[in-house]
This record gives sequence, C-alpha cells and structure tokens, in this order.
Amino acid sequence: MISNGHYNCNAVKTTPFGDQKPGTSGLRKRVKVFQQPHYTENFIMSILKAIPSAENGISLVVGGDGRYFGKEAVQKIIKIAAGSLAVSKLIIGKEGILSTPAASNLIRKHRATGGILLTASHNPGGPDNDFGIKYNIANGGPAPESVTDAIFENSKAITEYVIADIPDVDLSTVGVTRFGPFTVQVVDSVEDYVVLMKEIYDFSSIKNFFAQNPNFTVLMDSMHGVTGPYAKAILVNELGLPEKSVMNAVPLEDFGGGHPDPNLTYAHELVERVEKEGISFGAASDGDGDRNMIIGKGVFVNPSDSVAVIADYADKAIPYFKRTGIKGLARSMPTSMSIDRVAKAKGVKIYEVPTGWKFFGNLMDAEQLSICGEESFGTGSDHIREKDGLWAVLAWLSILAYANTQQKNIGLHDLLQTHYKKYGRNFFSRYDYEEVDSAAASKVMAHLRTHSVGQVFNGYKIGLCDDFEYTDPIDHSVSKNQGLRFIFEDGSRVIFRLSGTGSQGATVRLYVEKFTEKADLYELECQVGIRDLIVAALEMSRLQEFTGRKEPTVIT
Repeated sequence: MISNGHYNCNAVKTTPFGDQKPGTSGLRKRVKVFQQPHYTENFIMSILKAIPSAENGISLVVGGDGRYFGKEAVQKIIKIAAGSLAVSKLIIGKEGILSTPAASNLIRKHRATGGILLTASHNPGGPDNDFGIKYNIANGGPAPESVTDAIFENSKAITEYVIADIPDVDLSTVGVTRFGPFTVQVVDSVEDYVVLMKEIYDFSSIKNFFAQNPNFTVLMDSMHGVTGPYAKAILVNELGLPEKSVMNAVPLEDFGGGHPDPNLTYAHELVERVEKEGISFGAASDGDGDRNMIIGKGVFVNPSDSVAVIADYADKAIPYFKRTGIKGLARSMPTSMSIDRVAKAKGVKIYEVPTGWKFFGNLMDAEQLSICGEESFGTGSDHIREKDGLWAVLAWLSILAYANTQQKNIGLHDLLQTHYKKYGRNFFSRYDYEEVDSAAASKVMAHLRTHSVGQVFNGYKIGLCDDFEYTDPIDHSVSKNQGLRFIFEDGSRVIFRLSGTGSQGATVRLYVEKFTEKADLYELECQVGIRDLIVAALEMSRLQEFTGRKEPTVIT
C-alpha cells in the first residue's frame, strides 16, 4: 500500500504479454483478450510510462466510441492515471464517449499532453468482437512510431502497475471530481465539436440551400456508432432538418449487431433506403466517427473522388479555406491520383504518404498541408489531426449549397460529372479479403515480389514495381514496406497491402486504378471500367489459388 497523502495506491505485480505492439491505429484485439487479468492495465501503464513528465503534470483526454468494455476501461484508466502520480488531469467525454475527431479537437483546445482513445474504429463491437486502445499525442493526432515503439518496449518489460484506491467516477454527469491534486473533468461529448464545425462552415448558407430546395432530402446513418448524437446536434438542431434525416443514431455497445464500416456492403440499410426513397444525399460514418461515405440515389461517391472534389471547391465553398487558402494537398499511396490533378491545377504541392493519418499530421503541423484523404473512406483537413467523417459530410453539403448559387438543381451526380469533364476520371476500386489465413496471405505477397518490369498480365505491361518507401519531409523518418506497387506502362496501377487494422488473421487489400479522358466513359459503372485490370491483378497475384477465396469480402 502506498499513500500520496490524499488516497492510497496499490502496486500490483504483473508479467508482460508478448502481443501488445500497437499498429497504425493502436492496439486492437478481441474483447476477451483485453478482459484477461492485468492485460488492459499493463497496456495503459505502458502508455503512461512512454509519456515524458510535465512540469504541471500530464493532462490527457479520454474517450471512445461507446463499444463494449469501454466504460470499464475508462475506470481502469482513471485509477491507473491517479496511481501514476505523474498525471494531474483527465478530460473525459460524458459516459466515456468521444468521437475520434472530437477527441483530437479537445486535445488541441485544452493543450493536453495527449489522449487515450478507446476504439477499434470500423471493426465490430460486442463481447465476442473487438476492442482497441490508441494513444494520440499533443497535436491531437496518432502517436508516431517512435512513441508506439516505446509503448511496446514498456509492455515487454513491465513488472508492476500502480492503481489508486479510489471509487469509480460518475461519467453520466458533466462536472469535476477531485482526488487531491488529481482531477477528472467530465465534459459534454458533442458541444465543443459543434462549435468547431460552426467556425469552419457557414451553417446559414447550408440552411438556405435546404430552404430553397425543399425536395432535397438528407439521410445520415451513424450505424449505431459514436456520431449519432453529433449528427443529430448538427443536422437536426443546427441545420433544421427533420428527425427522420438521421438513422441508427443511438450509440450501442455492439453497434446493433452490425459492422460499423461505412461502405456499400456494410451500410446496406442506408444504401437500400436511399434507392427506395429517392434520397438526394445519403451519408454514413463508422464506429468512432472518423470515416465517411457519400451516396445519393443512383450515385456513389468514391472516397478518392470525394477528397478531390472537396479540394477543388474548398477555397470557394468553405469559409475556413477562404481564410487560410490551400497550403498543400495529400493522399495515401493507394488512394487514386484524382487529387493530384487538382493540386496541379491549383499550383500547390501534392504529397503521397503511407497509409496512416500520422503522416498527414507532420505535414499539417509544418503548415504544408490543408486537405487530405485515404481511399478507406477517410477525409480531413488541418482543423484537427484525425480524419473526420462529419466534417466531410458538411463539406459536401457546403459544396452543394455553393454550386446551387451558381446553377440551380445541381446534385451529387452533376458535381461528379463536372469534375470528370474538368480533370478526367480515375476509375478506382478496392477489394478486401478479410480474415485470410496469415500464411496464405504471406504467400500472395511473396509471389508478387517475384515479378519484374516488362512482365505482361492480361495485356498490361509492368513499367515500374516496388515496395513503397516514404521519407518524411518534416522529420526525415523513413517508413519502408508500405505496399507493393505495380504501375503499368499506360499509367494504370495495381497495389497490394496487408492491413494491420483487423484483430485476427490477415486482410489482403487489392487496389486498382485506371485513368481515362474519354468523356463517353465517364458515366460507366466503376467495376465495368476496371474489369480487365482486375483480371490482371488476380492473375499476377494468384490470390484465389493461395487463399482459396473466390470473391472478396468487400468491394469499394
């Protein structure tokens, strides 16, 4: 028993777990893994030990996507933080809930040391599904590898953790609880984020657009993830849309038994309603609120096209960018090159980075980047240091409002076709093969590495092939083995990656991209436009042979 004069603390003996290496988005495992004795406590203690001491004590933002085991984990964080004696303050979302974008905003607003986010993002939740813990640094973004490596090293050497003997904190009420020098502040999960959005967008112009176009309908699907209350506060309370404009808006610990990933497969309820009810503008977000999907009746906005269109209109349609200008644009390496053409037209630099939002954060902190995106339905800007689903929804509504001041009755389809006529079209798709046997997935990647320049697959001749490597222009860190790229002589691309966002097995991601400036092809359905390139990709990878998978789990 240890006493700091205000409460007692217990030093608990423990032994390391060998599997606590954080991935690109923290540590993700099945709930039952985190429920093992000492497992969660070990990892939390390993995070705290990786944070440099601060003169006035460490302050951390804490919250999550509301998934199963989240509330228990918050109470563990409170007691271990109090026991560490180095942490002076925790800022926690009401009920332990914060969207990932909202948490990033709070870290920056309160100038906190960092944040602990309890989320497995788009992965399913519930007792038999996934949980995750992620550390964000003082800029509000995901921890870089130097920090996650330190956390992992701590987890391998831990022999004890200290936990305070204090009661559970009431997370249901906004307010402050003090335990001597240690403070827990429970804040409204939604309020500060709404304030931020009103600083970025002109809500009155969006409301005017709705008023002048009464037949324009909106349907936002939060998939029982964290964004439900945020969507209701903004779309209904602020923008005046009817309650029926939001669906699945109550966060549930198991996401209602669904898979909270906003794509055409998992957001099928939204897709069906948009088509059946003729919805003008449909949107979905994932479990923790950092991803988005934009659709309309007969229209799917590919995420790669989405960030390109937003970048093209931003300094005309969004007040924030009218003030700041466009400093630079960026995309993850697998994302289509559609945004590259926008950057060239605007005369700004385009950055190609590995998958992972932390790479964008460095560029933003150096004031070299304004808008960026990943093909995995992640879009964002330098207003925070995470991707932001609702920010993207409001960006599209702002663009529609602006476009309709220039010409009446402009919808999603019109915006996309206008973009293609100006820049050409990048047909782009991703095939996900989820929970593949890890050994089989490794065979796919090993076989791909045997290919070389000059080989031909289904008429496509390889002009360049490599394993993408990135040298950060800000901190000069080098990230290797970020994905196998095959660029064909006609400029088409095929990319293969093993994803680190699942909790078991391996996910093989196949990306295909084909550019055209033939206007008569702009209306073509995407899968038709890239059919021959898909054949080439499957031929060169022998993916079906090695994995036994005849079809992908998800096509986007």
